[in-house]
Amino acid sequence: MAGQMSQADQQAAMAAANMQARQLVVNSAVKRTQQIYSNTINTAAQTVLNIPPRNVGLILGFIVNVRQTVTTTAGAALTLTPFGAANLVGQFAFFDLNNNTRIQTPGWHINAINSVRGGIPYLAVDALSTAPSAYPVGYGSYYDQLINGTATIATSASGTLNMTYFVPLAYSDTDLRGAVFANVVNATMNLQITLNQDLVAARTLAAWANSAYCTATSGTAVSNTVESDATVTVFQVYYDQLPQAKNGGPVLPWLDLQTVYDIKQTALQGVVAAQDFPISYANYRDFLSTCVYYVNKSDTAGAFGAVADLNYISLQSANYTEIFKVPPYIAATWARTTVGLDFPRSGFYIPTRNKPISTVQWGNINLILNAADVQTGAFVLVAWEAFALTNYVGQGGSLAAN
Repeated sequence: MAGQMSQADQQAAMAAANMQARQLVVNSAVKRTQQIYSNTINTAAQTVLNIPPRNVGLILGFIVNVRQTVTTTAGAALTLTPFGAANLVGQFAFFDLNNNTRIQTPGWHINAINSVRGGIPYLAVDALSTAPSAYPVGYGSYYDQLINGTATIATSASGTLNMTYFVPLAYSDTDLRGAVFANVVNATMNLQITLNQDLVAARTLAAWANSAYCTATSGTAVSNTVESDATVTVFQVYYDQLPQAKNGGPVLPWLDLQTVYDIKQTALQGVVAAQDFPISYANYRDFLSTCVYYVNKSDTAGAFGAVADLNYISLQSANYTEIFKVPPYIAATWARTTVGLDFPRSGFYIPTRNKPISTVQWGNINLILNAADVQTGAFVLVAWEAFALTNYVGQGGSLAAN
């Protein structure tokens, strides 16, 4: 009928209105960083913290700082695991106003996302700081409160762990997909921080991936280690003083607010040497990146396993079309060209930001690992970041599970 807009025209008009509202918010609102929590926690008695955000503004995310000290009074010396201080937090979770679980992932994954979003290992300093004579201004690394981890702890010595995370709700300060409008009455949402119960462990495959410190040699038991109380501080980052419409209500990018920035992680077992190991992507999502670790060894300092432990990594569609199929050293180029360094050994970053893996458009998609070497207890850690519409978050099927 004449005068009616087609569905495509309606979608284009909604997208244009959303973009206009987004630009108004970004250009005129005030970005604020406000402390909402600080406490010292006895981790022997409590590990789960439930922190209600302030019901104000358009929330972009949270800055979380965790500090803890480990002391060995006798027994085995300790060394940082590959994830090290990033494992101070065992899991972050965020439950939104509709009780959707937007984030459910460990600290190492949040650190990885922070790193790839910034294009450098998160809060790292440039090599110039180690050669001040090469640059005649005193740039350096002076704030150990941001990020710090004692590499090794000898017997009867102490080590300090400091870790700062940015837990994102919105994709960025200028791309507001995933942001949460919190200026509502009787709002119920929750940032949940689970402190690591296994901060120090004897070296095993599981501990090597899940702990901050392990015994320096394989098979040595942990004895006489003392973990201090953890100091946790949380800041809420949000846009305040939002622009107002003529009707007196705030100008909001409604399509952005209907989008969930979905950050999840899982662990999988059952790898068999020389056989394809498929990892499925959940339905109704656009996947922006994938982090995958093949945890196969714990007896090599600083490594989950050797690069040669994998034959290849591939991305495969439902009709067995391979979007890519590459050996590990080629897959490693994606992390190195993104953050300037490799991920911890046997870890790979698969970027799909420029062209997200859309399981609505592409159908069933599997990431394939083919292992050359499989030790007893080997497993795979997989973590994703994706966009999903709120109407589909509960309908997309489970994440990969074995």
